[in-house]
Amino acid sequence: MSLVLDSAAQDLLFREARTANTFSDEPVTDEQVQAIYDLVKYGPTSMNQSPLRITLVRSPEARERLVKHLAEGNQSKTATAPLVAILSADNEFHEELPALFPHFPQAKDAVFGDRAVRESNAALNATLQAAYFIIGVRAAGLAAGPMTGLDFAGVQKEFLDDDHTPLMVVNIGKPGEDAWFPRSPRLEFEQVVTTV
Repeated sequence: MSLVLDSAAQDLLFREARTANTFSDEPVTDEQVQAIYDLVKYGPTSMNQSPLRITLVRSPEARERLVKHLAEGNQSKTATAPLVAILSADNEFHEELPALFPHFPQAKDAVFGDRAVRESNAALNATLQAAYFIIGVRAAGLAAGPMTGLDFAGVQKEFLDDDHTPLMVVNIGKPGEDAWFPRSPRLEFEQVVTTV
């Protein structure tokens, strides 16, 4: 075997992991979310940027406000998930760079002084961190249901501010009854990898 990670862990994180469409009513605790974040915060980003922001939607009122901004096919999933997270990119992430990238503290202004540069970097690196977050949810023995079928402007106005760009909504919990669609095909190695 070419991988160091054992087969059970490979299954948990990738091969057997699926996007859940239904969830049990078992709650997701703050301690679980903290453990997920404390693991995935170590995922690599460019210049150690950490633009991902996570808004946990727990109250019934907030859930109702969110559901109305989702595509119709996603509404019931989010209405019944034990926990929902709005993942967004903080376009002012550069304010943290002197602490996060201490060997080049000038990067805050020298590299990221321009808002357009910050926005493109925030989108890329927060999306990387969102992928790590989904894997972290799986590592906690939970299922993630990431969704981008939503009114992004509506979610931003309802829950965020002009400095935070929503990326996706992720339903989180233990899978419920009939949680899975059939596994979709994947591309083979030869279709993706070339050597030059």
